[in-house]
Amino acid sequence: MNPVRENQIWYTYLLRSKRTKCWYTGCTDDLRKRFKQHNDGLVASTKGRGPFNIIYYEACLNKNDAFARERYLKSGMGKRYLKNRLKRFLSLTG
Repeated sequence: MNPVRENQIWYTYLLRSKRTKCWYTGCTDDLRKRFKQHNDGLVASTKGRGPFNIIYYEACLNKNDAFARERYLKSGMGKRYLKNRLKRFLSLTG
């Protein structure tokens, strides 16, 4: 058993395209690796939309909780939550 991987962290994240300003919400257990994949055009759902910035992320200790949070953030209520949570950042960056 690897003690470093004993407490696996799962991330729900929000990317914003530097070019189009569109958002993408996703989930992963390796945020740095996944972010690089998005920027390298290796993710089908975001290919050709980059480069990206990570503008928000949350950490969960449970994979199912992280994916449930992703589904919520993609919903109408979740999008409203994110816009309210990030309103100061969004007002500064346009």
